[in-house]
Amino acid sequence: MAGPPLKFVACVLLSVVLMRPTDGAQAKIFDPKTFKLANGLQAVVIENRRAPVVHHMVWYKAGAIDEPPGMSGIAHFLEHLMFKGTDKIAPGAFSKIIAANGGRDNAFTSWDYTGYHQSVAKDRLSLVMEMEADRMRHLRLRDRDVTAERDVILEERSSRIDNRPAGLLGEQIRAALYMNHPYGRPVIGWRHEMARLSKQDAFDFYHRYYAPNNAVLVVAGDVDAAGVKALAERHYGPIPAAADIERNFVYEPVHHAPRRVVLSHPLVGQASWQRHYLAPSHISGKSKYAYALQVLSEILGGGPTSRLYRALLIEQGIATGAGSYYSPGSLGLTTFSLYGSPGNGHMPADIETAMEVEITRILADGVTEAEVARAIKTLTDGAVFARDSLRTAPQIFGEALAIGRSIEDVEAWPERIAAVTAEQVRAAARHVFVAKSSVTGELLPAPVPENSGAAR
Repeated sequence: MAGPPLKFVACVLLSVVLMRPTDGAQAKIFDPKTFKLANGLQAVVIENRRAPVVHHMVWYKAGAIDEPPGMSGIAHFLEHLMFKGTDKIAPGAFSKIIAANGGRDNAFTSWDYTGYHQSVAKDRLSLVMEMEADRMRHLRLRDRDVTAERDVILEERSSRIDNRPAGLLGEQIRAALYMNHPYGRPVIGWRHEMARLSKQDAFDFYHRYYAPNNAVLVVAGDVDAAGVKALAERHYGPIPAAADIERNFVYEPVHHAPRRVVLSHPLVGQASWQRHYLAPSHISGKSKYAYALQVLSEILGGGPTSRLYRALLIEQGIATGAGSYYSPGSLGLTTFSLYGSPGNGHMPADIETAMEVEITRILADGVTEAEVARAIKTLTDGAVFARDSLRTAPQIFGEALAIGRSIEDVEAWPERIAAVTAEQVRAAARHVFVAKSSVTGELLPAPVPENSGAAR
């Protein structure tokens, strides 16, 4: 039950697990069924009858970007507190009940959404719906539980961020890259603000955002849409809709200068380099480039045949690893990232020089149609097992619908990615690789201070 790492894995799934059409027509990927309850709850059902189990998810369209000023971390804190009970379920008993029924459950918070999920035998679906619907409406919090859980999230911050140089660097990079957008705040929160979060803060956020008309229900597994709809109407249907919820959409100002963040830390054993560019997502900015940027990322850094791997590891031998990362699944502007770790006595500056050579090549010469074809094939071949996975489809649809995309957008991914051309990739690169909209980060070893007590 923690805020996601910088590369939230759900975003990656949308880029690599969908199936390419083989006959030129638009392919059915998961062929989901959908319905909406009278109270506004949107629901998606994906049949997967390979085993008599179901994966049940509730996504709230509320995350770290929706937090009031001075309350960073409240979305993640509430996620933890949602397990503290209702009038029907004792504090801490939610997960125990799921486990006693042979299931597993967890939750996650991102900048754009918060999700709760359970995997259970199909005859336990009604039970988990009843429990999830109960805490959507009837959360109860005791002062001692709130105080104890606040200590838990502070300790989580210590272990995930404060005591991890890579976590500290990532946090500083985001703060530098997003000058105005709340993406610059950590999902887990700034420590000094987390320490002041109260029960009332949690309830205020809960009552504002946790409502059926601000949620998406996704159920996958050995089910049919009619059966799921009947259960949803029984358990979620009686919950009244909240007042219309409008998210405050914050925009980035024009960036006028590149930024650099250098962190030296005694716990760093291996230096590393990274650069992040502001980039369009499926929702924000020049979204027409989103598909071409997925292809560009694969060409540049998608494995041992990519340009960066060949140039930095094989031809020059200056790096132990190198790659790129891009995911368009966010409500605001996202990032296109390059990264590498120096080896054989080299420094991050050597990685940076080599990276800039490759960027210049892309901008000047573009990519070849052969590279595009290979990248598209690699991306779409990653879908071989997508239909077999019980969790993949709910993750993809939940993420997409939580940021305002449609089922049709998801189902059209194969057709759209297959239509990307070399010229579109070059145009996308020119749009994104703009120095003034970038932050470069370096992580460097530092001597252990004397009398610090740290291990040498």
